[in-house]
Amino acid sequence: MSQNHVDYSEKRDFIRMRVDTEVEVIQAGEVIAAVCLDLSASGMQIQAPRTFQVGDELQIKLDSDHPALAGLDVSTRVVWIASHAEGQQKLGLKIISMR
Repeated sequence: MSQNHVDYSEKRDFIRMRVDTEVEVIQAGEVIAAVCLDLSASGMQIQAPRTFQVGDELQIKLDSDHPALAGLDVSTRVVWIASHAEGQQKLGLKIISMR
């Protein structure tokens, strides 16, 4: 797993919320179904069914079924990768902007 210039102490600066929910990953117009494992104020961890590279910019959409809560639509950058079984990856994503 590569941290790519992210100081370990930064990992403790934000509370992580475990969510285990489906998200859409959009890269260059391609929509890929993935699972958001956890979410914080500055980033998220997802599990994706295909491979990405550190530095890739991905749009992440998480729909809300609750009428009073808006969904999440964020631009992110891949900051670390952990390979998983059968071509899947766990990705650490830094939130760049919210839409």
